[in-house]
Amino acid sequence: MPPVDDHPLRYALVNELHARPFPSLDVPCHAVYMAFKEPVDAANRDRARDRAHLLALLDRNGSAHPQPDATHFSGPIGRADLKWESHTEFVTYSAFSPGLSDRPFDPAEAEVFPDDWLAAAPGKRICSVLIRVEEMPEDDDAVMAKLEDWFVPESLAVSRVVDGAAIVAGDFRIDPAGHMRFAVFVRPGTGSRRVGRIVQRLCEVETYRSMSMLGLMRSRQLTARLNTLDPQLMSLVSALDTTERSPEAALHELLTISSELESLAVQFSFRFGATAAYEAIVNQRIEVMREARIQGRQTFGEFMMRRYDPAMRTVKSAEARLKSMAERAERAAELLRTRVDVERSAQNQKLLESMDRRADLQLRLQRTVEGLSTVAISYYAVNLAAYALEPLAHKAHLSHGALMAILTPAVLLGVWLMVRRIRNHFD
Repeated sequence: MPPVDDHPLRYALVNELHARPFPSLDVPCHAVYMAFKEPVDAANRDRARDRAHLLALLDRNGSAHPQPDATHFSGPIGRADLKWESHTEFVTYSAFSPGLSDRPFDPAEAEVFPDDWLAAAPGKRICSVLIRVEEMPEDDDAVMAKLEDWFVPESLAVSRVVDGAAIVAGDFRIDPAGHMRFAVFVRPGTGSRRVGRIVQRLCEVETYRSMSMLGLMRSRQLTARLNTLDPQLMSLVSALDTTERSPEAALHELLTISSELESLAVQFSFRFGATAAYEAIVNQRIEVMREARIQGRQTFGEFMMRRYDPAMRTVKSAEARLKSMAERAERAAELLRTRVDVERSAQNQKLLESMDRRADLQLRLQRTVEGLSTVAISYYAVNLAAYALEPLAHKAHLSHGALMAILTPAVLLGVWLMVRRIRNHFD
């Protein structure tokens, strides 16, 4: 085949499909998972600090470094296998270690990430998870006995997942050591990659749940501000058909409210968009686990429906309310502008009528002046003509009075015709 030029991003786009493979985990094992996020403007954070923090952990364990611009990395750190990923707003660290501690969910398992290293992390910890992976007992009652001992029964969510390959459980509560805990009981004979996928999905469910809940906090701030603006907007809209306030003043106040609503939309648009994306990921990750109920206990999907979905509906409600108020303000501003234009048109009409009356008066005055001017011009013209024709009048035996009497009508007619012609020419 003749050589073909590849698009410069062809290989990068294909490699992105394989950039974040699932871990391969043998049972029994445990996992420690943490996510860090900058409190403000995390999408535009300095990613060099994230990389420096990763390298500090790798250097402690004498591990190899990732590529300079890498957004993911996998490698050993002591007995554990580390997986690091850089996302739009946060970075995640996963440490997978073989074996189990005698004490379930022992906080010492998290010491794979040293305290001083955690304290130096760029951003704040938004997610910390301990996952215990062990073989599934033959009797479900034995599983439930362990779960009731490990978790808060009221919040416990448990289900059989991936066609019965495992049982997963958690209560979505933070323990005294600051970690959220999940248990995974794996059916004997289940492949290590399938186990890795189950553990990875649990980590993703908790991460994206935490990130999406940030939208709830922001929506509460937004709702408090909208509660202040809404009565002002309603008052302005209700007064549109009254004359108590000038439309110009009302329009200025309405534009102030509209500008603040637009500013709020700009401030909250990214968080609301991110929340919708994170919510979709949470629901998708739970869906692919293909849950089946165990002994009438609530599944992860049911837990989210009861306790997570209302929070997401609150976010959507705040977003819809902001949009609705902005549209109402825009419609009210348009109505006010129309009212101002109509009133200005009425004023302009009155002004034009006044100008017409003045023009009519000027025309009448002009005609009066023209009449007087005709008389004045005729007076001088008659006298000049009389002086010019005086000799001829003597020869014709006409007196001066008779000459003046003859000239006056002729001169008046001539002057009147001349003035009229000039006026018609300019009209």
